[in-house]
Amino acid sequence: MMVLKDILYGVSLTAVNGSTAVEINSICFDSRRVGLDDVFVAVRGTITDGHEYIEKAIALGAKAIVCEELPENMTSEVTFVEVKSGNEALAIMASNFYGNPSKNLKLVGVTGTNGKTTVSSLLYQLFKKAGFKVGLISTIKIMVDDTVYPTKHTTPDALTINQHLDLMTKAGVEFCFMEVSSHGIHQKRTKGLVFEGAIFTNLSHDHLDYHKTFAEYRDTKKVLFDELDKHAFALINIDDKNGAVMLQNTKAKKYTYALKTFADYRAQILENQFDGQLLKINDNELWSQLIGDFNAYNMLAIYATAELLGLEKLETLRLQSELENVDGRFQYFISKEKITAIVDYAHTPDALKNVLETINTLRTGNENVITVVGCGGDRDRSKRPVMGYIASEMSNKAIFTSDNPRSESPSSIIEEMEAGVEMQNKQKVLSIENRDQAIKAACQFASAKDIILVAGKGHETYQETNGKRIDFDDFKIIKSHLASLNK
Repeated sequence: MMVLKDILYGVSLTAVNGSTAVEINSICFDSRRVGLDDVFVAVRGTITDGHEYIEKAIALGAKAIVCEELPENMTSEVTFVEVKSGNEALAIMASNFYGNPSKNLKLVGVTGTNGKTTVSSLLYQLFKKAGFKVGLISTIKIMVDDTVYPTKHTTPDALTINQHLDLMTKAGVEFCFMEVSSHGIHQKRTKGLVFEGAIFTNLSHDHLDYHKTFAEYRDTKKVLFDELDKHAFALINIDDKNGAVMLQNTKAKKYTYALKTFADYRAQILENQFDGQLLKINDNELWSQLIGDFNAYNMLAIYATAELLGLEKLETLRLQSELENVDGRFQYFISKEKITAIVDYAHTPDALKNVLETINTLRTGNENVITVVGCGGDRDRSKRPVMGYIASEMSNKAIFTSDNPRSESPSSIIEEMEAGVEMQNKQKVLSIENRDQAIKAACQFASAKDIILVAGKGHETYQETNGKRIDFDDFKIIKSHLASLNK
């Protein structure tokens, strides 16, 4: 139990009706989970408005209501608090309720279009190898040192974040690495958190279904850096022109990394092949199991962050050489027929281009590159023809298929991808709506030494159609189809 006024500390209040000295059992923003003596925070979401469930929350035993608009009928038995932003109030309240756990460890946020999962997950790996107790909040999972918790969103809701940060502090975790999405920033899920530092990886075409314009998307990312205090660090990829924008208003100590331009942390690719690449980072050589320019940037960001958090340089390089690929991020194997299969989460034009550029750099030219790719339903439609263009332009054969169609027609999504294919590439494109059959076809088309890329879903172990999720794991499926070729 905690007193309501203590939970509300730091929240911008516009009106209060009733006593804030009441004791609260827990915080809820989902009316279905409200219990006796809880405080219900009415949040306006993209699909539902929590204000519509205030009466239900009271009926279930809520002792206090926090909302952006006070209801007409207010009972004297319940405290009503009006705030400017329900989302922001929820985040600050969650942090207060759990004792501001982000202050008790070193929390580093990673934001950008691509690379968030790889950078945060590999920093978790590296600091674990260095002997620390470490936390991770990522698209794939939440880790409280060695304990795994599943997650559904890149940046979980504020209650989930603070609940797990609290578990981390109780477990003695010293460092936590957290993916911070533009949705999470926009919906104020990170308000009230104290960051030791923030990393900007890159910015490209994504989430314009939500943010509407690229400028809004960029400026939303920038908020993470704007809110850092002077004791924190801001580390940005200066090769990306949007990197400098992130630093414009930050009070944090500024650091840059790059492959192409002058920066505090620089890397050069000396060798690049399928089993790894040799990098030169600030005059020291590093053999990395992760390949491609995009992973060179990731390894550079990891090296810089480790140094900024106090790890010794040579020890960091040694540990980095042991780091392994994250699930669904350029995850590959070679079949008995010497066919290379690669599964990657690339679901944006820039990510797909980066992966195909890496593949085309490593191939001798005698192999065919076969790309299986789709686009998610109920998401930014403008990237579909661009994805279709890139896949058909940079592959010997492209198979367009379903990703997570959600509520949209898979065939309509594929048609929008086909619209981006240029005339000279049309003969290279085949459309197969069923993703399993599309992967099977790619395996049947492939010969020895050919390369198959299955892009878009990466680590996901499901496919979402019309509100239902079915088991679907790209890596397992392509492995099974390639194994059946010798039978």
